[in-house]
Amino acid sequence: MTAPTSLDYSTATLLADVVLPRRRSFFVLDRIEHMANIASARKRIRQTAKRTARNTARKSRMRTFIKKVETAIAAGNQEEAREALRLAQPEIQRAATKGVVHHNTVARKISRLSARVKALASA
Repeated sequence: MTAPTSLDYSTATLLADVVLPRRRSFFVLDRIEHMANIASARKRIRQTAKRTARNTARKSRMRTFIKKVETAIAAGNQEEAREALRLAQPEIQRAATKGVVHHNTVARKISRLSARVKALASA
């Protein structure tokens, strides 16, 4: 990525493919550069970036726990699946509590995982 030489980029964080000249500083969110002139708007951009990163991490953690349960189910290991579900359940519910996913989504995921683990016992 090469930038035009006629613009001053000393205060810019250049992550996007298109760089726009600005008077003050750049705020980068989702690889797009944002420019806010009002202090409260700058703060909101920072807060949004932090929350987005936090929510992404929470969602990823939830998916990881779900995958551990699914892996144990696929292997046919009932005890391991039951233990993985026991550990996954609070983590999945925490995602709903924090507002990352909807409560009904959590209920559905836990219900389906529980049913699959229970079916493993009778198989």
